Amino acid sequence: MGIVVQKFGGSSVADTEKLLKVCEHIIKEYNDGNNVVVVVSAQGKTTDRLISEEKEITTNPNKREHDVLVSTGEQITISKLAIMLEKLGYKAISLTGWQIPIVTTNVHGDAKIKYINSDKILNLFDDGYIVVIAGFQGISEELNITTLGRGGSDTTAVAVAASLNADKCEIFTDVDGVFSSDPRIVNDVRKIDKISYDEMLELSSMGAKVLHNRCVEIGKKYNLPIVVKSTFEKNSEGTTVNNKYMEDLTISGVTKDDNVARITVMGLENRIGKTYNVFKLLADNNINVDVIVQSFGENVNKNLSFSIKTSDLDNAVKLLNDNLDKIGAREIRQFDNLSKISIIGIGIANKTGVASDMFEALYENNINMHMISTSEIKISVLVNREEADKAVNAIHEKFFGNQN
Repeated sequence: MGIVVQKFGGSSVADTEKLLKVCEHIIKEYNDGNNVVVVVSAQGKTTDRLISEEKEITTNPNKREHDVLVSTGEQITISKLAIMLEKLGYKAISLTGWQIPIVTTNVHGDAKIKYINSDKILNLFDDGYIVVIAGFQGISEELNITTLGRGGSDTTAVAVAASLNADKCEIFTDVDGVFSSDPRIVNDVRKIDKISYDEMLELSSMGAKVLHNRCVEIGKKYNLPIVVKSTFEKNSEGTTVNNKYMEDLTISGVTKDDNVARITVMGLENRIGKTYNVFKLLADNNINVDVIVQSFGENVNKNLSFSIKTSDLDNAVKLLNDNLDKIGAREIRQFDNLSKISIIGIGIANKTGVASDMFEALYENNINMHMISTSEIKISVLVNREEADKAVNAIHEKFFGNQN
């Protein structure tokens, strides 16, 4: 008898009819002789509704109380699903994060899981129960309800699966796996049957929204296969995320991230320690930097450009302007109408012609690149945001056009 963890997102559990479809997946695994844990999100737009109601009171709520509020959506789902499974003739029990417990750091809104006590779940298996768990939430050692941030239910599912040494973790969603690009942007996307943890991590961090990068990190750490599949398509094989990858696959996907801005520090003194001062100042204020380009001027000055999240732009610009004398710069310039386009694939750095093909696709479509970044498994470029979708389509056609 194996252990299977299944996770169903908000769109999969949005109403009674969809909950019944979810039960079909659960019952199939249970009838196959497996112990089953189900992790669910809040139904549909429940969390958005709760936040909207909260804003009617205040736009700056106490973070502890905010977590108490938004965690209730998952509690509604687990109870409904357990009731439905019981009606269908199966023993089911619902558990919140604190009842297991899933112990987290005491950081509200973005807590990290410290450990999971799986004894209660294992004891329930012995009694023949299907265990239904609220995703997205946990409890701190100070006994505060916490939430895990965006993608938190994915993280809950994979973490629970790892704690139980499960055979696999299935992430059910409204799409049939991981695709070579966003189907809302590219018409002829290709479904990826298997992808490595490293590639999936890059896809997630570069803008793909199928899996949260934290859950992929846990899967990689514990070598736990993660299967992304459709709730609503029959016989969905989905995409398996594990340590295996195809040697002949040049790239796995093309992603777009619109949450990108660029800052240029003009006239930075060309002296030892000045570049360090800039990035130390940003790091001390929890501002993460991505792509970096440094260019030297005619005399003793240089310009330093780097990309950050758009949400950090105002804070970063103010911080740098307030410290112009300290960092030894003349002027700070900002650009926020940008997108980052990335191609991801194992061993990109060792495959000749990949960068050339990517840049050729942009050149053929008259799209200018503002910055370039490369690593062992990705190449990223910054382009004007209004040209981002065109860039994604051009690059996708270059690499996948003859494969569909």
